[in-house]
Amino acid sequence: MIPIKTEVEIQQMREASRVAANVLDELCELVAPGVTTYELDQQAKKLLDTYGAESACYNYRVGNRVYPAFTCLSVNDEVVHGIGSIQCVLKEGDNITVDVVVSYQGFIGDNARTVGVGNVSAEMDFLVKSTEEALYYAIDFAKPGNRVGDISHAVQTFVESRNLSIVREFVGHGVGLSMHEEPQIPNFGKKSSGAKLYPGMTLAIEPMVNLGKPQIKIDDDGWTARTIDNKPAAHFEHTVLVTDEGPEILTIPKK
Repeated sequence: MIPIKTEVEIQQMREASRVAANVLDELCELVAPGVTTYELDQQAKKLLDTYGAESACYNYRVGNRVYPAFTCLSVNDEVVHGIGSIQCVLKEGDNITVDVVVSYQGFIGDNARTVGVGNVSAEMDFLVKSTEEALYYAIDFAKPGNRVGDISHAVQTFVESRNLSIVREFVGHGVGLSMHEEPQIPNFGKKSSGAKLYPGMTLAIEPMVNLGKPQIKIDDDGWTARTIDNKPAAHFEHTVLVTDEGPEILTIPKK
């Protein structure tokens, strides 16, 4: 079953998502050459404490694996789930995906953004901008009466029209009381397929796009996913509420 949020729960989702968006926005402002991903992760912890929120990533378990960081910080060919490290020093021309998932008063807010470090190549800029545009294009399909496949198909057709490739091992998802709820939302699929969308559903829509081949590999840490050909990747994500008036993006920063 796909959870349908009540009016009270929707307001709680708005608050959790606002915190997630603010933390993401503030972290992205700190991205610069010479900064380590460990420093960004530690700053995220301080910001979360300021808002009275917790990281939904920290100590997240999959089988015997426990995620050790407060955010996911993925650099260049890292697609998702990169772990902040003192050894990872950002340099001019890199890109970094900052992925922030917060737990606030029992509800989850989830968002991600890829940003360039200083001046980036035209190729990198094209990848990042195309992935962001794919997200906003797909969000327009999160309307009552549409189906999950309409969102998936929108991402796929947009990305492939730019001659970029889609990561298939990781997908978007419902979000609410837990980080991963039904439905799963692949970034590829057929129109008019999958679960029907109704007002009150809250969805994490998140294109993950590679400049080169679509395949990924997992590092020895058991978490970090990177492109198989070591070409750059980009990832954008918003938490979105389905309403009778159309999709409402919840992860908009508001100070």
